Parts: sequence; C-alpha cells; structure tokens
Amino acid sequence: MPSIRAPATKQTATLMVAVKCRPLTDLERLRSRNIIQVTDDKSVVVLDPDLSKDYLDRIQNRTKEKRYSFDHAFGPECTNLDVYQRISSTIAGVIQGLNATVFAYGSTGSGKTYTMVGTHQDPGLMVLSLHTIFNLIKKDKSSDVFEVSCSYLEVYNEVIYDLLVKSSGHLELREDPEHGIIVAGLRNIKVQSADKILELLHIGNSRRKTESTEVNATSSRSHAVLEIMVRRTRRNQYGSQVLRGKLALVDLAGSERASETNIAGQKLRDGANINRSLLALANCINALGKQQKKGLAYVPYRNSKLTRILKDGLSGNSRTVMVATISPADDQYHHTVNTLKYADRAKEIKTEIHKNIGTVDTHVEDYKRMIDNLKVEVCRLREELAEKESQLTLKPAERAANEELIFVGCIKP
Repeated sequence: MPSIRAPATKQTATLMVAVKCRPLTDLERLRSRNIIQVTDDKSVVVLDPDLSKDYLDRIQNRTKEKRYSFDHAFGPECTNLDVYQRISSTIAGVIQGLNATVFAYGSTGSGKTYTMVGTHQDPGLMVLSLHTIFNLIKKDKSSDVFEVSCSYLEVYNEVIYDLLVKSSGHLELREDPEHGIIVAGLRNIKVQSADKILELLHIGNSRRKTESTEVNATSSRSHAVLEIMVRRTRRNQYGSQVLRGKLALVDLAGSERASETNIAGQKLRDGANINRSLLALANCINALGKQQKKGLAYVPYRNSKLTRILKDGLSGNSRTVMVATISPADDQYHHTVNTLKYADRAKEIKTEIHKNIGTVDTHVEDYKRMIDNLKVEVCRLREELAEKESQLTLKPAERAANEELIFVGCIKP
C-alpha cells in the first residue's frame, strides 16, 4: 500500500528573516562609500547617500536615513558560516519529517549566489546544509532506515528546466492532492553522501544561465531550486512508519534596472522576466503580510511559476528562512531600501508546520491498534465482572451478619 499522511498536530511558525550585507569591492571603494551600519546583530541602518544636506534638513526629518530590525543582521565582516549557525536548527528538523525552505532575496550583485553556494574557503548555505543533514543521519543511533534524494531545477524566462538532465526540455507544474505543487518529469536522484550532492550541484550550476552585466560579471539569469528529500522509515509494533522531510534551497536571480546594467536584446528580455517573477514574489509577500495584520487577503501565487514553486515555503507546511542580501554602496541605495522593505514585510508571514508522517499498510496498522484497544477494554470489563461475582458469592452467614450489622446500626437507643 502507498504511504498515507497521518493526522499530525500543527504548529504556527513565523518566517525567519536575516539580512546579510556584503563588503565593498575594490572598484566600489574608489567611487562609493559605505552607507550600511549593522548594530546589535539585529538592526540595520541605511544612511542618507546625499552628503550635501545640512543640519536643518536632518533635524526636520528630511533625511533619507532608514532603520530596520530583523531576526538576525550580519555585517560585511561575517562569513556564510556565521549566517548558517543562526539558522541551522531549521535545517536539523528535516530528518524528523519537517519541511524547510531557505531562499536568498536581493538585487543583482548583492551576494545571493555567494551566500547560497559560496566558495571552497567560505562554503555557502547549500553546502553547509547538506553536510548537516548527512552528519545527523550518521550520528543517529536508532535502527531507522534513511533514504536521501535530490532534484535541481531552474526557472528561466518563466520556463522550468531540469539542471540534472543535459539538454532538458520544458517541464510543467502539476497540482497533486497529496504532495501539493510538483514538477512533472523532474528527475530525483538517490544519493548516499553530501559529496555526491555537491557533485550534482556543481554539474547543475554549470548548466545555469548566467551572463555578464555592468553590475555583476556572473549575473544569474534564472532562479534555481535545489530540493533534498529525506525519507525515514521506522518500525514499531503496528508496522512501518514513514517520515518525509524536504529541504528547499533557493537561489533567486537578482532584480535589476536596464539603465544600470546597460543591457539590450535577449539580456533585456531576460531581465524583464526576472523582474516580473520577482515582482510576483514581492506581491505574494505583501499579501501574506496584510493577511496576518488585516485578515483574509488574496495571494497571487499563480502570477509566476516561481511563486507557485515557493508556495509551501511562504504559507504552507514549512519552516522558512529568508536571507535578504544587500550592497553597502551608496549608489545602490534604492535597491537596498526596496530589499529591506520586502524583508520587513516578510516578518509578518506565518506558516503552519507539522510532521509529514505516513504509514505502510495503513489498514493493517489500524486493525492492530483497534485490536489492542479492544484487548484493554476486555481486561477492564473482566476485572469489573470478577469484582461483582465476588460480591454475589459471599457465604450466607457472612451476608446475614452483614445485614444484621446494618440493621443494628439503624436502630437508635
């Protein structure tokens, strides 16, 4: 029999929002100044990029300085490991049957891909997450059986491609009543180690669409989603119980302005599609934020394939982390403020999480549980019956003596 999701207790979780500011590049140090200040590991201050304003403008609140507060904030000196240590508890729940989603959001050149993929010296969140999952499985002392599989896709110009298949064709989204949104035909590969997934990740990244722009030499032109599925089988007195956890690691393409990137032709069309899908994501974040504050609000998931894929992570059964990446350069002030606005709204989003528990041969398990319950009930009734019978089988002399004591006790002197 196929696995069937068993009822589980739901818990409400708030979307965790972290902000990571990258350092200035060598070129930016020559022409730009740093306008980002990170204080107490939670607050971000964006300074006014216009230094010409005098004291009167500042005290009359005509400054562009902005202040925001988040769950976590990381300055330019922080590494990817510093970020990961704050969100690792979210990843650990995957082997317990919980879903988790981690995605980086920001403009082109703000450090999203670096945060998610990283380098050999400074591994990104994807790499660190994979090592955590396999380390936890290795340390597990139970007799449970684990199966790990992965898939890797990209959304390019509103078309889905499989990055683990050479020359992949177009893939379509489907609605599954049990598993929600799925990508039909997407390849899932069983893996035995983190190194194997990293090898597949490297192959998939080599197939991603990237282009050089004036803002970023290796700008991602597509959104990439790496999914890790962990299937945990445990046996008990009733049969086999299956826990299914899913980790979605998302590297979004960056929003951009054509006037800044100086692109044309196909690159311009790519940028328009990137912005359209990111606008759809921003609209979903806005609607979900309003939903928590003002009640029911329509969430436009169907405006983009990206938002349909991320639906579970934004409002479904998932513990979700949003890492907003920003640039400290003063000429990126508008991009930085827009990113922080969306991140601030995302703090209001809540998801309902529960373990994905299924059972093999569910009807047999139910019958065994019913039999056990009936046995307990029979034992209880037998004890009651034995007690009643013991009272009815008292010797006649004892019964008469008891009645005489009762009668005497009722006579008053």
